[in-house]
Amino acid sequence: MVNHPQPLLSRRGAIPAIIATLLFVCVCVSSQASAQSPLPSYGEDRRGTAGFQFLKVAVDPRTAALGESVVSHADDVTALLHNPALIARAGDVEGALTFTNYFVDTQLYWAGGLYRIGPYTLGLSLQAFDSGEMAETTEISGPNGTGRTFRLFDLGVGLTVSQALTDLFSYGVTVKYARESVLDVTTQAALLDLGVAYAVGDTGVRLGVAIRNFGLDGRPSGDVSYLDLQNGEPVVVTGDDFARITPPTTFLLGVSYDVLRGLSAAGLMAPPGPEHDFRISGQLTNPNDDTERFNLGLEYTWSRTLTLRGGYQLGIEEASLPSFGLGVRAPGYDGVRLDYGFNRLDRLGAVHRVGFLVSFD
Repeated sequence: MVNHPQPLLSRRGAIPAIIATLLFVCVCVSSQASAQSPLPSYGEDRRGTAGFQFLKVAVDPRTAALGESVVSHADDVTALLHNPALIARAGDVEGALTFTNYFVDTQLYWAGGLYRIGPYTLGLSLQAFDSGEMAETTEISGPNGTGRTFRLFDLGVGLTVSQALTDLFSYGVTVKYARESVLDVTTQAALLDLGVAYAVGDTGVRLGVAIRNFGLDGRPSGDVSYLDLQNGEPVVVTGDDFARITPPTTFLLGVSYDVLRGLSAAGLMAPPGPEHDFRISGQLTNPNDDTERFNLGLEYTWSRTLTLRGGYQLGIEEASLPSFGLGVRAPGYDGVRLDYGFNRLDRLGAVHRVGFLVSFD
């Protein structure tokens, strides 16, 4: 007689499912309470107080599709973006490339790789934002422009080290260099990402905490010439005195639960059928330059081949529709994955993301 393993859900019992459900209810209730509270919310007063905004954009399609609720379970190289502790749970060697067609014809690119050396996992990531050529307009020129063009190009480079202290607990640190440039003005900053991740035994519940983009203010350098009105006449003025730019520090706290993991549709009967995996996730995101928001995500995988994803962000005014996406692994080799993610803001429009990931164990 062949003994087939028990499905994970039946082995673990219903207690973790109840805990995860209660956590999701608390998230939803908290968000509704925040919206209906008679006390004022001062998060909106912080908007526009930080720079390096390209570092906040979810540039990988899986994260975007899941409503950015991945701080507890981004178990591949894309964890370099969200929680450096989680790359210790990834493969021995992984690499990924992503492309985001962002708002108003701007683009974001990201590349990352990791390599395991003994008890440590090292990661390297590169992120870039390119606005393309844009026409310069001023109060004097009006909508027709001055005839000059400019381009914004932002760059972020991160070096990560992570270690799994036990089978359940890991930590990670990323040292990051960020640069913003427009015309002849450049702003640079040195930043840190810190993260920890914990799996609650074999219950399928996982916790993640991270602080992203923590560091000192960046000081712009360079100068820029522009037309200004003085005594009613246009005069070329050169400016070289700029305010410091605060990095977009963000605190993330998340939980996920594997409702199904390796559950066969044939149950205990031989031969086993296709495997089914299903995960739910929730996350609190608290940036230093905006209001808090709550992120929810659902992820279903069929036979380790096709993955369907959906998510929603509570607290973003323009996000009235959920995000969604999918992932496809190469038949017979699940170390290669193609991902697509979609989300839309009401007035700015749709964002499409694509990504390619390869993993070697």
